[in-house]
Amino acid sequence: MAKKPELDRTVVAQNRKARHNYFIEEVFEAGLALTGTEVKSLRGGRSTIAESYVTEEGGEAWLVNANIPIYASGNRFNHEPRRPRKLLLHRAQINKLVGAIQREGRTVVPLQVYFNPRGRAKIEIALVTGKQAHDKRQAIKDRDWQRQRSRLLSHRR
Repeated sequence: MAKKPELDRTVVAQNRKARHNYFIEEVFEAGLALTGTEVKSLRGGRSTIAESYVTEEGGEAWLVNANIPIYASGNRFNHEPRRPRKLLLHRAQINKLVGAIQREGRTVVPLQVYFNPRGRAKIEIALVTGKQAHDKRQAIKDRDWQRQRSRLLSHRR
């Protein structure tokens, strides 16, 4: 089995609960329309995207409820920490996301915010379906069994 190539990313924020609470069906990379103080604050690495989600308004995709804290040296030009931020996606991607949300009852959640090698702020969003409680329990059982199996196999050698 070949290893995946290491991605040259500087991860700023992750949504760790997303993989636990949802079945991830498709992943997209989008740009973020940010102000100067938001970028500087992101480089400090203190943002959170745990409660955020993506919505459609006026034919555009928006990231709602993501927290990018106020930049300390920003004075009067600072930004609002929880303002909606525009996602930069292709029209076909937006149409696909909107169609899945409206027709199939799916959700779009962010997985992580990072800086790519060119220094651009990007966000990884996913089209997801919610997990039921029994699905979450099964995932925990499977993860525990894999961990136990690897321990047993490492002791056999």
